[in-house]
This record gives sequence, structure tokens and C-alpha cells, in this order.
Amino acid sequence: MAFGWIDEQAELRRRAGLVRTLRPRPADSPLLDLAGNDYLGLAHHPEVVEGAARAARTWGAGSTGSRLVTGTTGLHAELERELAVFCGFEAALVFSSGYTANLAAVTALAPHGTLLVCDAGNHASLIDGCRLARAERQIVGHRDPEAARKALRAHEGPALVVSDTVFSVDGDAAPLGELASVCREFGAGLLVDDAHGLGVFGDGGRGAGHAAGLAGADDVVVTATLSKSLGSQGGVVLGPARVIDHLVNAARTFIFDTGLAPASVGAALAALRLLRREPERAARARRVAAELHARLTAAGHEAVRPDAAVVSVRAPSPEEAVRWAADCRAAQVAVGCFRPPSVPDGISRLRLTARADLSGEQIERAVRVIGETRP
Repeated sequence: MAFGWIDEQAELRRRAGLVRTLRPRPADSPLLDLAGNDYLGLAHHPEVVEGAARAARTWGAGSTGSRLVTGTTGLHAELERELAVFCGFEAALVFSSGYTANLAAVTALAPHGTLLVCDAGNHASLIDGCRLARAERQIVGHRDPEAARKALRAHEGPALVVSDTVFSVDGDAAPLGELASVCREFGAGLLVDDAHGLGVFGDGGRGAGHAAGLAGADDVVVTATLSKSLGSQGGVVLGPARVIDHLVNAARTFIFDTGLAPASVGAALAALRLLRREPERAARARRVAAELHARLTAAGHEAVRPDAAVVSVRAPSPEEAVRWAADCRAAQVAVGCFRPPSVPDGISRLRLTARADLSGEQIERAVRVIGETRP
């Protein structure tokens, strides 16, 4: 029977407590949201919403085609210019999502004969990019520059080291300065995904690359999403102009994908301008994360010290993590639930988003509910 194997897979997931389901949320949800990635609280900001609406009224509901045909508007070019200046890079290229931006960057910058050195804790989009590339690949230990050095030393030819800047599971930061030094020792490129750093890390939220002094370097490429700190949708690759030109001509997820919708471009542009005007939002998100961590650990939870805006709390098992998250939701607090295979170390977690707009009362409420519902 066609697709008969699906039933077997579904039963295996059920037994392992790994079934995932969609849960549509209402527009007026009463939940305290610590599950999404709206780090700066901009997804519903009036200026950002108006930016989306104004762009849709001006340019239409869709971009109407790929970026190389009809999908590039003046608004796309405006956003790319302002993102490049804000993050300190020579040029930028906007994609329909952070996922497609990562696929583009990895596959287009690692042709046959290249060695890809990939951190074991990288996001799925980077991992998939490494799988799709025609390069040789080697997975190295999490946040381990020495392991990257050993991999590069054993290879002759071009190489690219690939890492998240802030890892999505535990919110820990990569040692970017050390990784850059290792890459330069062997003439390798460095590609980092700043999805969880842009808007939170660096001076006024300019990102982890900027904070590490790597912005504008000719051997560093940064990707990011517009769907987290900027509260919109889409992705971007930032780097030297010749790298961006190469992506325009070689990246399949740019050439053959429909361009990002004007409303998303307009929202991201409005959010970026608001962040430039209110740079204290970035520091506020980090302070909220630190306070959440301090309160959770003081209450006896095993929580990983956050480097940015993600706080994770260890759970005893996948099944108990699911029940814990469900009990939190029943108490009107939405938290993320990370289980295998989403977590490379197999340890299930609750994942909390430390938004810049959370009040002290909301932080206290979240910690209380997590404690009261603990398995």
C-alpha cells in the first residue's frame, strides 16, 4: 500500500512521546507568550503593523515573482541597504525566509572540493544546507574552536566553517572571535547564522558579528532572519559585495523562489528603523533573560545561563516535557517544548523567550507557573 510505512512511523513517534501537532492561536489569545521569538516585542507594534499595511497598499499583496524577474521592489532594495549599514556589512540580500537564506549561503559558498566544518549544535537550516552542498562535510563538537582547527588542518583546499552565533536550544553563544582566528589561520571562510543575535546582541542590537568585531570583514558572511527581533518574516545574507553578487547568480533558493512579500519587507523595515531609534530594547531583552534565569535557578530549576534572549529549562523526559508545557499552557503561560530530534543532545527542555516588553509582574508570574507545574 502506498505510504503504508507512514503508519509505522506514526506509531513509533507515539510510543516515544514525540508526536507533534498544530495548534492555531486566536488573534486575542489570553496567554502570556514565552514561546514565540518576538524578542523585542515588535510583531504587534503599531509602527511595524502600519509598515506592513502601507507596503501592501503600495506594492500589492505579493511580490508577483522571483527576485530576478518581478519580485524585487524598491522597498526590497531599501531594506537591504539599511540592513547592511545597520549591521556593518558591505551588502545584503533579502530572502523569503531565514531557512532559504541559510540554504543559499551554505550551498552557494561550498562547491565541490570545499570542506564544510559544521558545529554539532547548528540549526536544521544550516545542517540541511551542508547536506545539500556538494562539499565534503565534517561535524565537530559544540562551541569547540580546537575541533574546527583539527578539521581544517587535515584538509587541503577551500573550507568554510559554519555556526550559529546564538544557538536556538539553550541560547548559548558561539566563540566567534576564536572561530574567526582559526579560520584565518587556514584561509577558511566563516559563515554564521545570527537569527537569535540580531536585535539582541551587540551595540543597539547590531548582532553578534558586530559585537565580535567581525562586521565588514572580507572573510565573514552573516545570515539572519527577519522573523524574530524584527517581528516580521524573511531572511537576509550580509557580507562582502562580491559574495552577495555571487548569491544572486548562484543561489537556487534566491533564483527560483518567489520574492519576500512587500508587507513583510515593509514591516521589517519599520522594525529596523524603530530599533535604531530605541536601541535600549536590545539590552532590555538581555536583562529579562538574565532575570528569568536567576529566578528559575533560585527556585531549584536546572536552567542554562543565557547569552542572549533564550532561556532553557531541563525536563526529565520527552513525555514529561510535553506534559509540563501543556500544564503551563493550562495556567495561561505559553512556553516552547524542545524534544528529540530537535535537540542534538537528546535532553528535552522547556524553552522560554525573554522578550524586551515583559514586565516584572509577568516574569514573576511565568516563574511561579513553571514551578507550580513542574513534573
